[in-house]
Amino acid sequence: MVRRMLVLLAAAALALGLTGPARAAQGEVYVALGDSAAAGPLVPDQVLPDLGCWRSDHNYAHLTARAIGAAVLRDVTCSGAKTKDMYQSQKTDLGSVAPQFDALREDTTLVTVQIGANDVGLTGFIEDCLNLLPPPVGDACNDDYVVDGQDSWRVKTDALRPKLTALAADIRARAPHARIFLVGYATYAPPNGCYPTVPIIKADANYIRGTLMYFNQMLAEQAAAAGIGFIDLQTPSVGHDPCAGPGVRWIEPYVPASPAAPFHPNGLGMKNFATIVTAAVTGALSQT
Repeated sequence: MVRRMLVLLAAAALALGLTGPARAAQGEVYVALGDSAAAGPLVPDQVLPDLGCWRSDHNYAHLTARAIGAAVLRDVTCSGAKTKDMYQSQKTDLGSVAPQFDALREDTTLVTVQIGANDVGLTGFIEDCLNLLPPPVGDACNDDYVVDGQDSWRVKTDALRPKLTALAADIRARAPHARIFLVGYATYAPPNGCYPTVPIIKADANYIRGTLMYFNQMLAEQAAAAGIGFIDLQTPSVGHDPCAGPGVRWIEPYVPASPAAPFHPNGLGMKNFATIVTAAVTGALSQT
């Protein structure tokens, strides 16, 4: 979805900052892993190298590192990443990038990882559910994902569980001194949606909402089972979904009003996610 949508959009020059830095974690060596939800495609400014990852220097990892006074940030988040790209090279629009796990070292003290949506194709069905003509003319998309009486998204979500368990163990093996946090995904649709402001019909908006809630619950459960932290972005982003107005929403709709890829965090979203992530990692630090 990101690659197709990016062709239609152009980045704008916008700088965002995080005020009121919390300096509770001086000296952290912070490694950020993840996909486009963490990378921040089109949020200014996009950074080199690895331009094909569409990574912003104002994504939540950069803002969190600044807020906690981290000594080192190794941000290797990359749009389109799947769990396999933690272990192997990832092909992007502008060439291949190294496995994200290459950033993990003995000196790493903090890791955030936001991954899994591309493994199950969650972003793709948001694009599929775009409906410019409501029923009975337009066709709902949610019934397309029921195969042999089973919801294919939930089947794929459950199949991801052992990969996340292994992922947590592999991060711990490579960064034995690090505090590890699995980051969930934001709210992408309110109850019943807001057709036609965001052209997803009521039934499909509720399906998207329910599917992502199930996915986030799975992430929280796997984090608990693996003994790592979980950072909930879904709950605090309620009311800041693509149906909210400019200046309120943290996730952009199909036609963004702020520099961001469709159905991805904008600069305001990244700023608020950084506040949430900062509170989580500094809170955990104070308990150690």
